[in-house]
Amino acid sequence: MNLESAIVQLNRFITHRLQVLSLSVTSGGIDNMEKYNYIIGQINALEATRQELSNLLDNKEQKNEGTVIDIKPPKT
Repeated sequence: MNLESAIVQLNRFITHRLQVLSLSVTSGGIDNMEKYNYIIGQINALEATRQELSNLLDNKEQKNEGTVIDIKPPKT
């Protein structure tokens, strides 16, 4: 298994886990605030991890193709 396929598989797992956690929050399956905060923390961590994996796959940072706009005035 190469690195890219491992990242894709990990991304699928993260997406599935996020769906399960989101469903438990929205369906009222949490009985106290401590569990709610724990699950929300897991969701935040998984979302951040998924975003980093997406950045690795897109390779945006290495190609300098981000969303930053250069606003320097042109040199005369």
